Amino acid sequence: MKSPFRKPRKKSVFYGYHIVITSLFTLMLTHGLFISYGVFLPALHAEFGWSRMAISAAYTQACFVSGISAIIFGRLCDRYGPRWIITLGGIIFGVGLFLMSGLHAFWQLYLFYGLLIAMWPDSSGVLLLSTTARWFVKKRGFVSGLVEIGSGMGILIIPLLASYLITGYGWRYAYWLVGIISIACIVPMAQVLRRDPSKKGLRPYGEQNDSAEQFLEQGFSFQEAMKKKQLWMVAVILFLVFYCSDTLFIHLAPSAMDRGISSMNAASLIAIIGGVSIAGRVLMASASDRIGCRRALRIAFIVMLASLIWLYQAGDLWQLRLFVVAYGFAHGGFSALMSPLLAELFGTRALSSLFGVAIFFGTAGAGIGPLVAGRIYDVSQNYELAFLILIVASAIGLTLSLLLRPVRLPDIR
Repeated sequence: MKSPFRKPRKKSVFYGYHIVITSLFTLMLTHGLFISYGVFLPALHAEFGWSRMAISAAYTQACFVSGISAIIFGRLCDRYGPRWIITLGGIIFGVGLFLMSGLHAFWQLYLFYGLLIAMWPDSSGVLLLSTTARWFVKKRGFVSGLVEIGSGMGILIIPLLASYLITGYGWRYAYWLVGIISIACIVPMAQVLRRDPSKKGLRPYGEQNDSAEQFLEQGFSFQEAMKKKQLWMVAVILFLVFYCSDTLFIHLAPSAMDRGISSMNAASLIAIIGGVSIAGRVLMASASDRIGCRRALRIAFIVMLASLIWLYQAGDLWQLRLFVVAYGFAHGGFSALMSPLLAELFGTRALSSLFGVAIFFGTAGAGIGPLVAGRIYDVSQNYELAFLILIVASAIGLTLSLLLRPVRLPDIR
C-alpha cells in the first residue's frame, strides 16, 4: 500500500528546520525578557522603595503561574498543536510587558508580571521543544540544542539591551518598547508552527517507518508515565536546577553591584551566562546523541557544582566572570537535555504533557529560590548563606542523576 506521507524533494529544506528556527527566535524573546526582571529589580527598588524580598516575591508568583500554565498548555498542545497557543501567548506576553511601563502600585506588579507575563515563558519552552522532538528522530538532541540557543541568545542580548534602555531612557520606556517588539515578532512567527510532520504530509526526520502516526503514538501515555518513579526524579532534578539558576538570574547582578561593580558589568555577568550557555546547549545536546541524556546530565551537574563552589569564595569581577563561564556551560546543558531526556525515557506520545509536569516542579524551584535569597539578604545584608544553599542543591541533583535509570518503553500502540 502506498504511503500517504510524501517525502520532501531532495532540494527542499525539511520543514522541521522551519520549526527549529521559529522556536529559536521565539524562545530568545520570551526567556530573555522574563529573565531580565533581575536587571529591572534595582530600578524598581530605587523608585518605589520596595524590599528585594517583596520584589522577588512577584517573581516567585510568576514562576508558579508559569509552571501551572505549562501543564495546562502542554496538555492542549498534545491534542491541538502549538500554533494558536503561541499566538495567544505572544499577545498576552507583550501586553503584560507594555502594562509594566505604567506600573504605580504594588498589586500591579503581581498582576502584570506575576500573571500576564508569567503564563508564557515556560509554556512556550514546553510547547516548542516538545514540538521539535516530534519532528526529529535522528539528531533529536542536536536540534533541541539548536532551539535552546534561543534561550541563550535571549539571556546574552536582552539583559544588556534592557540595562542600556534603563540607563539611557528609564525603565518605563524599556518595558514599553519590549512589549511592542514581543507582539510584533512572536505572533507572525507562531504561524509557522505545526504539531507534527503528519500535518504537512511528512514523516519525522530519520524515521524509517512509512506511518508518521506510528511514530507519534510511541511511548507511554500520560497516565502510564505518571506512575513511573523516573518522572518524579526528573521533576525533582528540574526543581533543583531551576532553584539554582533563577536565584542567580535574579540576585547575581544585585550581589555584584553590592560589591561595587557597575550596573553594566553586573548585567554583563548574566549576558555571559547566556553567551556561554549557547555552547553548552549545542555541545551537551550533541553529546547526548552519542552517550545518552543521562550521562550528559551528570556531566552538567559536575560542572555546575564545581562552579558554585568557586562562586562561594569569589569576590572580584574576574572571579565572577570565571564563575559565569563555567556555570553558563552547565546551564546550557541542562536546558538542552530536558526535552530529549523525557523523550528518551518515556517516548513522544505524551511528551508535551510530561514536560509540562516536570517544568511545573522546575518553576516551583525557580520561584522559591529567589524568594529565599531575597529574604536572606534582607536579614543579613549579604548572599553568603543563599549561595551555600545552591551548592547543597547542586550536590543533591548530581546524586539523583547518578541514580536515574532507563524506563522500558511499551510496545507501539
